[in-house]
Amino acid sequence: MVRMDFGIETIRAAAERLEGRVRRTPLLSSPMLDELCGATVLVKAEALQLTGSFKIRGALNTLLSLTDAERAAGVLAFSTGNHGQAVAASARMTGSTATIVMPQDAPQIKVDGCRWWGAEVVFYDPATQDREVVGRELVEQRGLTLVHPYDDPRVMSGQGTVGLEIVDQLREGGHSPDAVIVPCSGGGLSSGVITAVRETHPGAAPFVVERDGYPKMARSLASGRVEKVPAVPVFLDAIGSPTVGEHTLAALSQHGVTGLEVTDDQARIAMREAVRTLKLVVEPGGSAALAALIAQRERFAGQTVVVVASGGNVDASVLAEVLAQS
Repeated sequence: MVRMDFGIETIRAAAERLEGRVRRTPLLSSPMLDELCGATVLVKAEALQLTGSFKIRGALNTLLSLTDAERAAGVLAFSTGNHGQAVAASARMTGSTATIVMPQDAPQIKVDGCRWWGAEVVFYDPATQDREVVGRELVEQRGLTLVHPYDDPRVMSGQGTVGLEIVDQLREGGHSPDAVIVPCSGGGLSSGVITAVRETHPGAAPFVVERDGYPKMARSLASGRVEKVPAVPVFLDAIGSPTVGEHTLAALSQHGVTGLEVTDDQARIAMREAVRTLKLVVEPGGSAALAALIAQRERFAGQTVVVVASGGNVDASVLAEVLAQS
């Protein structure tokens, strides 16, 4: 396993760095959702975060950790959209500039978001090109600093502040969690949240949620090495990374994580239920944890379950289509 500077102390340091710069998002509940799931459900609404997802936490923590010279030279990120928007916003907030490498089929709302924050967007073809290769070539050509979407302790620590807030909000509400369910793409969010929550609640069972048929983190945890899945266009684009990180795998390996999978249709159901019960808009990948809970509610019956709704950047046409379905 890799050595890394990541843990509860780096998460707490990130929280201090981000104080007053990001939103403390609510931990939402609904009696209708509780009834549907047969459990006490607490939804961490990162869809309401700046740039529409949790990603601003890790990106801004990383930008604030760079030297003045590194920020002046500019940064680069490769992303399906949410990380790109977060890096673009963080660059603008810290006086830097950003180049974002995105797939040609990225949701338009995410492309527009990156550009609104002032970033240059460079497209690649996911069928024929590797985004990391494209990104690292630009880093070398332009002298930029890469802000990795997940496999960087600074990013993981920033995402872990979601977990610190959850712990505080659980205490304020008098709750003790039986389980915490987190969407998983490359593992930055899940490693951060699970590390932070289980520091205070070691009895909380940790779950990561991946798209059906592509459980790269679950496979990686089982094999003890980084596994890959095919890079294909997916409805759940926010959890569409074809691989996980060495750092994120090492972190999650310490917690006895169980992997869950969700289908596109299950995500659509969760998106509708989030609007119906919480009046919360979540994107397909951002709904994955709630989708897993609803689909496997018998497994969690009678428990107190924390669910992370990781993002809300969904094109209006997609949301309208999902909400129109029954």
